Amino acid sequence: MTSSTESGQPVVTCQFLGASGTVTGSKYLLNIDGRNVLVDAGMFQGEKRWRLKNWDNFIPPARKITDILVTHAHADHVAYIPALVKQGFRGRIWATRGTIELAEIVLRDAGHLQLQDAKFAKRGGYSKHEEPLPLFTPDDVEVALSYFVPVDFDEDVDLDGFTARWVRAGHILGSASIHLDIAGMTVLFSGDLGRDEPPLLIPRSAPPHADWVIMESTYGDREHETPEPAHETMAKAIRETAERGGKVLMPAFAIDRTEAVLHQIVMMIREGRIPSLPVFVDSPMGLKALDVYRDFADSELREDIDVDDFTGIPQLTEARTQDASKRINHFKHSCIIVTSSGMLEGGRALHHLERLLPDEKNCVIITGYQAQGTRGRKLIDGAKNLKMHGWYVPVRAQVVQDREFSAHAGQRELVRWVAQTQPEGGQPHAVFLTHGEPLAAEALYDQIDEQLGWNVAIPQYGEKVALSPSPDERLADD
Repeated sequence: MTSSTESGQPVVTCQFLGASGTVTGSKYLLNIDGRNVLVDAGMFQGEKRWRLKNWDNFIPPARKITDILVTHAHADHVAYIPALVKQGFRGRIWATRGTIELAEIVLRDAGHLQLQDAKFAKRGGYSKHEEPLPLFTPDDVEVALSYFVPVDFDEDVDLDGFTARWVRAGHILGSASIHLDIAGMTVLFSGDLGRDEPPLLIPRSAPPHADWVIMESTYGDREHETPEPAHETMAKAIRETAERGGKVLMPAFAIDRTEAVLHQIVMMIREGRIPSLPVFVDSPMGLKALDVYRDFADSELREDIDVDDFTGIPQLTEARTQDASKRINHFKHSCIIVTSSGMLEGGRALHHLERLLPDEKNCVIITGYQAQGTRGRKLIDGAKNLKMHGWYVPVRAQVVQDREFSAHAGQRELVRWVAQTQPEGGQPHAVFLTHGEPLAAEALYDQIDEQLGWNVAIPQYGEKVALSPSPDERLADD
């Protein structure tokens, strides 16, 4: 352990080990008087230069991390946890009850995909290794799940030397911002922030005041579209595809996006905006998450939302088994297939893409943010073919993007959120912008600087900053 400052304030540093220069791989390493605490532990996705970092040995050694604090259950925030377990992590993992339920689904699916991808790589011969190995195994996942400890929203949790509070973020079920109080110095991690008015969830809470703020900037360079009628891009694509006898594929993030997509389909059928087509939900992970949303309806969903508002589809088929998934391939009529993964990086979506992309009658509706380097991003950027399982598949199907589904706050919403973090008697010492591509982070930097006049920084990958003592104390020490 290193000693505290002369004022008694603990020595605290924060190192940005993910979501810096990219929107994936969220990891923030806090060192509090020599104790290592990790906020989020996500996998890198998208560009190869980032994905390769998943295979780096974690520094410090995983066994020296005492606690992991989790904001929410998306893979880019939790899916690296089993890799840390494989490397020796044996500490505690703190998260809300909803996050734990969803993380169990996400991590078990990730463990399965790791084994599956290693097998595909060996069978297809497109790995440079003779025996491709998974990053972690299902056994590592089960060990990781045993370390989770549930917390409640808006209650201080004593973590042996500092307290943590999880505050509702409205991004997905269970999602939170995490507020730390370290001997009177406060640090706030935004996690992923939801919209002011999310379609299904209780809206996010006002953030606590903080001396230091680490916040996402995914949509820092844009506002969300709010056309009338809502989601007409999606409705028009479904109508046109049905008229030409094609099938609609809607890749959706298994957590929250599947529910939001189903909600819109229900609303459009009720309003007569689209025909009542058969709808297949072909995502074991998405269906398990749907069950969690049902279970947490009373505590997590808005008062005006009923479970039937996202499951009440007349011809709904839940493809929970592999055989049920295969039967979709033989369905001869127009239909809607909702499947994962949302960025087309794995899962059953790839098998449907291989079958549907070459036919111009079909349509792919992209429903979420697509990180640089992902297949989803390549599709919306006009790719003529996509490589999947070692093969190039031609893109002849119609590709459209519905931009209204985002579960992330837009630029104005982000600025309003961070403005509320101002502590009494001043402003935060600094706001660090993460979880955004460079242009998005820079645009949000400009808005915070222009509107609030605050000290803002965009940390680089691996950069370490001191969070204590305060700037005034550092000047006095000098």
